[in-house]
Amino acid sequence: MVWHTTIPALELAYKTSVHYSTGQTPPMLEKGWNPRLSADTLRKDLIYIHPTASSFKIMLDKVKHHAKQSMNDGFDYAKQRWDKTHEVPDFKLGDLALVSTFNFNNIKGPKKLKDSYVGPFVIVSLHGTNEVQV
Repeated sequence: MVWHTTIPALELAYKTSVHYSTGQTPPMLEKGWNPRLSADTLRKDLIYIHPTASSFKIMLDKVKHHAKQSMNDGFDYAKQRWDKTHEVPDFKLGDLALVSTFNFNNIKGPKKLKDSYVGPFVIVSLHGTNEVQV
């Protein structure tokens, strides 16, 4: 693989591919539209297509497929790692639970002296697998 010509094409393919986690391309999320590339407008019904344009489109399609496959592989790997280490909590009514104070902004004083958790509190009702009312 010739890296000095492939890296810009990989960057372009990455930035114009639909990302699995968002279902959108980065330009669509940032600007609301997808850029129109010259390779997208290359028509196959033309009588004469310059060989350089044709080879560029073939190379860009290969690189785009490779970038999409690499993103999907990375997503699958991250999901596999998450599923391997993550356990769904097993809460029941009447159990005691600690409440994290991470998002409590109304507690004054230095952050390092703030308790990480408060409680224990009795679970009154369940709202899904990891959300409870105390």
